[in-house]
Amino acid sequence: MSNFELVLRLLLQLTVILATCRIVTIIGKRFLGQTDVVCEMIAGVMLGPSLFGAIAPSLQQWLFPKAPLLLATGAKIPNPSMSILFAVSQIGLVLYMFLIGLEFNTELIKQRLKSAGFVSWAGILAPFSLGAVAALFLYNQAELFKVGVKPWAAALYLGASMSITAFPMLARMLYERGIAKTSFGTLALAAGSIDDATAWCLLAIVLASIHANANIAAFAIGGGICYVLFSLFLGRPALTIFARMTTKKGGVNVQILTLVLVVLMLCSWLTDAVGIYAVFGAFILGTAMPRGEFAQQVRDRIEFLTTGFLLPIFFVFSGLNTEVRLVNTPLLWAFTGLILAIAIFGKGVACMLAAKMSGVNWRESATIGVLMNARGLMELIILNIGLEQGIITPTLFTIMVIMAILTTLMASPLVNLLLQGTAYEQSPEQSLA
Repeated sequence: MSNFELVLRLLLQLTVILATCRIVTIIGKRFLGQTDVVCEMIAGVMLGPSLFGAIAPSLQQWLFPKAPLLLATGAKIPNPSMSILFAVSQIGLVLYMFLIGLEFNTELIKQRLKSAGFVSWAGILAPFSLGAVAALFLYNQAELFKVGVKPWAAALYLGASMSITAFPMLARMLYERGIAKTSFGTLALAAGSIDDATAWCLLAIVLASIHANANIAAFAIGGGICYVLFSLFLGRPALTIFARMTTKKGGVNVQILTLVLVVLMLCSWLTDAVGIYAVFGAFILGTAMPRGEFAQQVRDRIEFLTTGFLLPIFFVFSGLNTEVRLVNTPLLWAFTGLILAIAIFGKGVACMLAAKMSGVNWRESATIGVLMNARGLMELIILNIGLEQGIITPTLFTIMVIMAILTTLMASPLVNLLLQGTAYEQSPEQSLA
């Protein structure tokens, strides 16, 4: 395909992706009360081989060609059309994780450090341990882990992937209900933020450790630690220049935003180059950025483009790798049920019990458990990393996507049910600010 043909194909792909995601989101929100994330996850699966590919396989393959190209030399290369789609989706992830880091409230964690830490660590240790044990049990199943992956690497990866929480979705649901600053809301937000930050650090360690060469693994882990320490202790004071520039210029102008994006792309490249992953660098940079007017204006300028245009591309790219027909035996469906049970009991129930032990009533504890149990976009990120890095097979990828969709799908209606009849409204008396 020529460059011109690739552009034409990309424009048609984007048209189908955005239209499908918007239609499914409108239906899902209006009739099922679901969030944008859930609807876009489902839309992605619908455009993949599980639905679109089953109904019109030739058309689906023409629009989203996954088959590699065969060169005259006999070598195979990835289809350039999908490579472009992948690259665009990764830019969206980098921007999104930067925004998540930008909203990371360290003051909130300080306010509820003890109870939030207890809930968060319960929601990490329990699913991580159960996921690791399950990986060792499932390791000999050829359909699930790629050949050459060591048992300990499989255990680390599955444990980390089971520990993820959809923190952005959790925060959005609490803010929409006006309970983000209540005692219950701040506990949930603080626990979710600690959980996700820890899970991403775990993922960085996992990705660094899977290298067969110990020197490469040491370089990746050491480079990641140095990057975090530099960003938080040296980079944070230096980055306050953006806040001063914003005050001086009367707002975030094109020059300031361009400089921010330059630093963001450099940091993302750096963490990818040392062997971790670009989104980790973007998230840490976001946490190190100054807050206040600067952070708010940066979010205002890039959030809609990121969530409305770039993220749907990632959801669909994930859906193209999801093929429900791969889970085609009773044994594989039993494995799917096992993974779902570990996800719910290891994460949701553990967080609920930890919240209860922290002095929260049963209704609020159950709500925290449900919110922490949702995986959402964050789970898809870690699953795509595992597939791309050659840790898991498309079959296990599909099983985990099913788990991610179901745990996220159940969050909104269960929260509505648990909070029905309560008077959770933000007020000065409830606020901890």
